[in-house]
Amino acid sequence: MEAEKKAISLLSKLRNELQTDKPITPLVEKFADTDIWNQYLEYQQSLLNESDGKPRWFHSPWLFVECYLYRRIHEAVIQSPPIDDFDVFRESKEQNFFESQEPIMALCIHLQELKKTIEDLGENQLKNEFFKLLQISLWGNKCDLSLSGGETSSQKVNIMNSLEGLKPLILVNDTERLWSLLSSRKKTREDVPITRVDIVLDNSGFELVTDLILADFLLSSKLATEVHFYGKTIPWFVSDTTIHDFNWLIEEVKRSGHKGVSGCGVDWEGYVKAGRWVYHDHMFWTLPHAFCAMPQVAPDLYAELQKAHLILFKGDLNYRKLTGDRKWEFTVPFHQALNGFHPAPLCSIRTLKAETQVGLLPGQGEQLTVSEPHWLTTGKYGIFQFDGPL
Repeated sequence: MEAEKKAISLLSKLRNELQTDKPITPLVEKFADTDIWNQYLEYQQSLLNESDGKPRWFHSPWLFVECYLYRRIHEAVIQSPPIDDFDVFRESKEQNFFESQEPIMALCIHLQELKKTIEDLGENQLKNEFFKLLQISLWGNKCDLSLSGGETSSQKVNIMNSLEGLKPLILVNDTERLWSLLSSRKKTREDVPITRVDIVLDNSGFELVTDLILADFLLSSKLATEVHFYGKTIPWFVSDTTIHDFNWLIEEVKRSGHKGVSGCGVDWEGYVKAGRWVYHDHMFWTLPHAFCAMPQVAPDLYAELQKAHLILFKGDLNYRKLTGDRKWEFTVPFHQALNGFHPAPLCSIRTLKAETQVGLLPGQGEQLTVSEPHWLTTGKYGIFQFDGPL
């Protein structure tokens, strides 16, 4: 009770600072990333004129302030033992999973049926299934609790029935390039025995299920021989995946009373035990830096990503960090916006919920702005944006 009171008082203080535009203060609790965060705070201060004083909530780069908010929420918890490992968002994440049971069941049944015949599928059939599961993973990204203010954003309908109708809403579609990359490696499997796909995860709950179904298909179709996942080390942006969420979800799927669903859970647990699915933690994902700073800030993580043959970056926060969260012209090439970040061929898979988008055709963004002023932030539109071999 005392620990809860302390955490709540620290969160109340944080809320007051935010609402009244107080200066942003250094972190006080010693944690693995505290020094890096405080150095970044000093860097933000160095960008200001002396007359501006300290960085403030309403007058600092949005991505930095948003990340700082979630880091301060975590600080309030870690300063309050014995609840210092409490995930304040866990209940919301688990609710999202339980409220999405029907579409999860439909996806699991589809995958189990597909795996029975996968050896007999022709190249075009396999390609179509690959595209279908990529699109399911894309639209799964709509289930974002940080966008809905923690209100339910569960998936209620079977997304597979909507894919054709949603296709026109994909503004950049580089899925052919993903197929080309993975299928060409599969054909030369004797020469290249390993194909590694890395997935930098976004939301847990329904979206994570869509990502795991895609990852299962990659192994079952032999388009990949191993899949590596990256999640957050601490609770982040309400619904982002942690190692607890990853393990919890696989266990829940395995324990399902439905045979088709539990079969997926058994397979997924088997992939983890066999080392064909590997989960990685790294504190870099919860730092405020753009990804182009990774070689300097987290060279070990950059070196790990370089081992992949393809990296899939899920969701909006990853896109913002890939592009530096800048107000780019819509037609600026994706490769240019990455600002030198290229550990391996990579693809962003996101529904648009932030005001950053590059790589569009001339006039495409302006046209959308005329017809739908808020097209960048509603989650209605999606992209598969690829940056290929150098």
